[in-house]
Amino acid sequence: MKDFYLIYKNLTRKKMRLFLTTFAIFIAFLIFGAVMSLRGALNSGVEMSADNRLVVVHKTSFTNPLPFAYVNKVKAIEGVQDVTHANWFGGYYQEPTNQVVTFAVDPESYMTVYPELVVEPDQLARWYRNQTGMLVGERMAKANNWKVGDKIPLSSNIFSQKTGGQTWEMEIDGIFKGNEEKVDTSYVLIHYKYFNETQSWGGDSIGWLILTTVDATLNEQVAKEIDAEFANSNNETDTSTEQAFKKAFIDQIGNIGLIIFGVVFMAFFTILIVVGNTMVLAIRERTNEIAVLKTLGFTSSRIFKMVLVESCLLAFLGGLLGIAVAYILIKGASDQMARFLPNLSLDQDVLIQALLYMLVLGLITGIAPAIRALRLNIVSAFSRG
Repeated sequence: MKDFYLIYKNLTRKKMRLFLTTFAIFIAFLIFGAVMSLRGALNSGVEMSADNRLVVVHKTSFTNPLPFAYVNKVKAIEGVQDVTHANWFGGYYQEPTNQVVTFAVDPESYMTVYPELVVEPDQLARWYRNQTGMLVGERMAKANNWKVGDKIPLSSNIFSQKTGGQTWEMEIDGIFKGNEEKVDTSYVLIHYKYFNETQSWGGDSIGWLILTTVDATLNEQVAKEIDAEFANSNNETDTSTEQAFKKAFIDQIGNIGLIIFGVVFMAFFTILIVVGNTMVLAIRERTNEIAVLKTLGFTSSRIFKMVLVESCLLAFLGGLLGIAVAYILIKGASDQMARFLPNLSLDQDVLIQALLYMLVLGLITGIAPAIRALRLNIVSAFSRG
């Protein structure tokens, strides 16, 4: 009789217990897939930050503007390669609840500093020429069903036009993608010059500067020189790496890593107890049967392996179902939540971690009953029976 047939029969002999145990593991890995995907979405900007990219903001608060003159002054600092700037527009489409993350930028320098943004050459050239045009990220375009050539009334909940009103008529000149899946494409770019000339207040100022250094080893030196350049002025600066800037921004909403670790740990600890107790109970119920197998010539090591494989199969059965459902749910929600959680996806790294945890769960919960079966004495087992 095949060992796997025996394992299958033992695993399915009490179907209700199998269902409940599998369901518990299923829930654990569903939670794991969801929270790890959430963490990946929140940290995607940090992970994709260039090593040699720095961000310069106002020292008091990044919401305070900086003078436009800072652009050329930063360019003149030794070790700086390329410089661009951006302004927060505070955009929405049709309804204030339909937020559209929008930045007013200098097109040519922005695309130089962010080479990971990929645009069709003809679309990019068209955007460069058209001051009332905008470049839309792929995820944002999908979320709103936009396409190249569409006329879009883009409103701001912060700025107003000199002519009155808070809506700018824009045309989609192009749609940009990322050179990798994790690159954020859930925002819109418009011309700073057009925005600056038409807004009713706050002209000739920028929100923040983004620059690249000649080499990442010069980051600290360049950052210190920039902040020293504007020290004791009315608009002092705070310069940090793009990675540190984005991480600090995320940390404002709490320690995401600790929260996620707590959720996953509690789920797995609970499941560990449930599955471990189930396996111990199952082996105890089969004491006489294991003794019979040993009498028939099954070696202790063979029975040990069978119990361990049974435990691992149980873990993989529930775990794979949980990860599969998590993938389907996240895939369905990714486009709908693009403007809030860009790059929400269950990637390959999470899948590999999940498979590893399934194996660990199976080994941990199966090792104790497997050892019990390994050490079972035939005479003692029959006498207890």
